[in-house]
Amino acid sequence: MQQGFVLWFTGFSGAGKSTIADLVSEMLRKRDVAVELLDGDEVRTHLSKGLTFSKEDRDTNVRRIAWVAGLLSRHGVAAITAAISPYVAIRTEAREMAEEFVEVFVDAPLEKCRERDVKGLYARAERGEIPNFTGVSDPYEPPPSPEVHLHTDVEAPEESAQKVIDYLEQRGLIS
Repeated sequence: MQQGFVLWFTGFSGAGKSTIADLVSEMLRKRDVAVELLDGDEVRTHLSKGLTFSKEDRDTNVRRIAWVAGLLSRHGVAAITAAISPYVAIRTEAREMAEEFVEVFVDAPLEKCRERDVKGLYARAERGEIPNFTGVSDPYEPPPSPEVHLHTDVEAPEESAQKVIDYLEQRGLIS
């Protein structure tokens, strides 16, 4: 059985978390690695329905994702998460729920994220239609020392995904 691990993508909305997580998932599957992707939007629909975007509810959502990811990883699965998870303290809790945890900071300037925003979420948040929106009316605390730091304003998604795969190989989590 393969060793499981949690691959935790964090960053602003529109930074590229889901795009890169999808690419990494595909790359791992091609290597016959058991993978489950826990995307923040999907988790909110199925596991955290009814939660708001208050700090307390965001923390609850991240704890739920972390618990499921940790459980999967203990059973030999590469559990990949893609959720904003804006607060350092709750990401630290998430790290403690897994034996092998890799934090990936998907870093893009806020202006670039606004440009990529096909759903118009930033504009709605700036008009006050979406309260507690990370980067507009709610803070984002960048990871102080992520295992992988991607710069998606200057890297192609495939390049960023390959950096993650390279790190997993170097750490011995995949062959």
